[in-house]
Amino acid sequence: MSDRIPSDHDAVETHRVSVESIGRTDRPRVPLPDAVDLREGDVVGLALDGDRYYALVETTFEGDLVVTRAGDNRRVAREGDGTNRLAEWIADGTVSYGGSAHFDVVTAGEEYGLRTPGRRTVYTVTGGPDDSLSDIASDLDG
Repeated sequence: MSDRIPSDHDAVETHRVSVESIGRTDRPRVPLPDAVDLREGDVVGLALDGDRYYALVETTFEGDLVVTRAGDNRRVAREGDGTNRLAEWIADGTVSYGGSAHFDVVTAGEEYGLRTPGRRTVYTVTGGPDDSLSDIASDLDG
């Protein structure tokens, strides 16, 4: 079962983040706020202006947590296959490199959103996987 929650709801924590390019390329990087409790290797739900994808949390050489791509499912996000929906969102949207976006914490540790500043969106909250399924997945990854 899933619930819907708007980005301006009291339960959604919003942070302003920068939209960067990696070096002199057009590959995107969005540094995550320090207040977000994520680790390198986490795969989380990431909505881009409301469209739901998945993202792998990575670490820069400096030790900062970032998202550099979004994929259509968890496997694609983890393996880096397929279309990079984050790059597509930047190319097609109203955010740009050197600008900023809003990073919404919908369900800590599971569901997040990036949205254009000033734009309201509604998130679908799925509640995440069952704990026992998460434990099995972690054992397989380990």
